[in-house]
Amino acid sequence: QVQLVESGGGLVQAGASLRLSCAASGRIFSSYCMGWFRQAPGKEREFVAAISRTGDTTSYGNSVKGRFTISRDNGKNSVYLQMNSLKPEDTAVYYCAASPLRYYTSREVDFTSWGQGTQVTVSS
Repeated sequence: QVQLVESGGGLVQAGASLRLSCAASGRIFSSYCMGWFRQAPGKEREFVAAISRTGDTTSYGNSVKGRFTISRDNGKNSVYLQMNSLKPEDTAVYYCAASPLRYYTSREVDFTSWGQGTQVTVSS
């Protein structure tokens, strides 16, 4: 298991940017595929972005493509989510997650370690 702690959430106006960070500890960070998910009140958890162990493969949910960018720094045991052109519908709790599978995945069921979440609120 790897322990994950998110940071960087907050309250911003529509059109603004935020950068979320996720710090990992425990097992070897570079052996995990990493992902970001989000959950808005009254809605199911939604896939946002994922990145492979080496960072050479990424994927995004349709609602954030072109606005959000996932990246990682294995030397710092961290993964990031740069969020630009934020919209009120991006308001949610954002979770960092880790998958121990050797292959790249973006399926929520494959992510077995989760952070506590960080709140992002976008006002109109």
